[in-house]
Amino acid sequence: MSSSLSDRASFEAFYAEHRGSIGRALAVTLRDDHLASEALDEAMVRAFQRWAEVRRFESPSGWVYTVGLNWSRSVLRRASRSKSLGVDIDRSGSNQFADPDVDRALRALTVDQRAVVVCRYLIGYSEAETARVLSIRPGTAKSRLHRALNQLHSLLADTNEHSISRTSTAGDEHE
Repeated sequence: MSSSLSDRASFEAFYAEHRGSIGRALAVTLRDDHLASEALDEAMVRAFQRWAEVRRFESPSGWVYTVGLNWSRSVLRRASRSKSLGVDIDRSGSNQFADPDVDRALRALTVDQRAVVVCRYLIGYSEAETARVLSIRPGTAKSRLHRALNQLHSLLADTNEHSISRTSTAGDEHE
């Protein structure tokens, strides 16, 4: 009985410490606050059910993030199938960033690319940790990150050039 009480207390401490950061990471990855919240809740329930095992993992928070991400992918697949059958399920997310250009650029990435970017830059995992958490090879994590960063750079550079040309054109009109 003492073991289950210590497991519960340990999980409650984990939950309090990591819920916010895992939730933010899922929201940025999925671009959908509601889906991220559902995914986080589902993943935390699964972590609680298996806490005696999960707490011994090298990265319990990484495990919860991965479970939430995998659960949401299943939901999105089901929604995609429903949409192909003529059922429209709205999964539009809210703007996660103050800069709408950054938000648009992130939306252009695939979920897999966003997951790698989020693991590396939002959560702060190393390349090896990112690969382990996402259950992919380190080379796959590196190549996804490389492609995602190139795409972000290209999209943000195009946006910046468009903004600069719009600004200079507007300035020319006032002269």
